[in-house]
Amino acid sequence: MTSDARSAGARSTDLIALLRPCELGDVPQITAIYAHAVRHGRASFELEPPDKAEMERRRDALVGAGYPYLVAELSGAVVGYAYAGAYRPRPAYSSTVESSVYVAAHHGRGLGRLLLARLIDEAERRGFRQMVAVIGDSANLTSIRLHESLGFARVGTLRSVGWKHERWLDTVLMQRALGIGDGAPPETPPRDGTFPR
Repeated sequence: MTSDARSAGARSTDLIALLRPCELGDVPQITAIYAHAVRHGRASFELEPPDKAEMERRRDALVGAGYPYLVAELSGAVVGYAYAGAYRPRPAYSSTVESSVYVAAHHGRGLGRLLLARLIDEAERRGFRQMVAVIGDSANLTSIRLHESLGFARVGTLRSVGWKHERWLDTVLMQRALGIGDGAPPETPPRDGTFPR
């Protein structure tokens, strides 16, 4: 493990997490983390958890397109993951990514913050200019505060756009600039929906 791959947790002196790129062998643990979030949480608006094959397909598509996909590992187990993907498929959006962060039963120990901070760094390094978070459920204050702490601003709320767990749910839109943001045109103008290089 390289020294830059190891990160100390923000809230617990005994929490040492290895943050690294996601590998194909991580998919079963990622599938389990996401399945729990789908079944019991309101962050994702999926109603049925995707199986391992579908999660593999999603991961391969993101990694193959050059988007960052990270995992947090504690004691050899994947306990969280984060990735950025296309915000929208049309080419003019190619400088903007949407973030996703999921952690297992380690809430409040700083893993989400570690993952999101590294994801921001990785997206900036790849030349993206804006990151958008679409947070399921306006009552998800943990996620909203996490994003605020890393420079995201609340830019809107879509009221009652999802029905899950027998209630209407909002989505909260948050955004932050990456690198120079909109201070200059992208280095490579959008053409085919791929991100700028």
